Amino acid sequence: MSGFLGVPGGAAYHLVFALTQLLTPVAGGLAAAAAIVLFTAVVRLVLSPLSLRALRGQAAMARLAPQVQALRTRFARQPEKFSQELAALYKREGASPFAGFLPLLAQWPFLSVLYLLFRSGTVDGAPNRLLSDGLFGVPLGAHWLSGTSLVSVHDALFLAVFAVLTALCWLSARLARRAGPAASPSAAQAPASGKAAGLLTGVLQYLTVVIAAFAPLAAAIYLLTTVAWTVAERRLFLRRSAPSLPSGNDRAAARKPAPR
Repeated sequence: MSGFLGVPGGAAYHLVFALTQLLTPVAGGLAAAAAIVLFTAVVRLVLSPLSLRALRGQAAMARLAPQVQALRTRFARQPEKFSQELAALYKREGASPFAGFLPLLAQWPFLSVLYLLFRSGTVDGAPNRLLSDGLFGVPLGAHWLSGTSLVSVHDALFLAVFAVLTALCWLSARLARRAGPAASPSAAQAPASGKAAGLLTGVLQYLTVVIAAFAPLAAAIYLLTTVAWTVAERRLFLRRSAPSLPSGNDRAAARKPAPR
């Protein structure tokens, strides 16, 4: 492993290998996969302040939804004025439609390092001993497309990972919609930034499945773990902040025109 990821890659290697050795007496042949799960949990704990900030930003967007709708109605024929007032509102309240992207961007270097780690035969000039580990007989450095048939353990394992990952992505997207501002009949008048944020959020939820299809099994395990963490994190945040978030009835009432 060389290049600018050589040093962090070596650090990740020694950490994952040490965790594997530590977990072997308990997990046996599943120790390496369990080490990747634990490694992912450590990463998510380190990034938890960013995740909390993103969740608070989404909650702020939900709280501001009635005010956004009021601005949209007020400046229906003045899109530039609406964009200016909306930007001022978000700045004043410390909210942003792109707040949810921070944890995704922050995790990308860790995923890249793990990806390269399980594609490298050597680390720091020594053989990569993690490549000899696997999950149910499938090497952690194996790719889905390297399988030989659809009835092999290799492909069955990857298809199971894809199925669970897709279900978790769907649940994560559903929880994100609950935490975020509800769509309104006037959504077509929303600013380009809001539309882009909504589109990117929807796409990125399922991009992890596509990445897992071309990544080593180790990276797929990382993605599976981090999406499961995100789901648990969002459920816990929604449970704790439920009284402060507007309900569906409140949002619907905010969209009704005021009586004249």
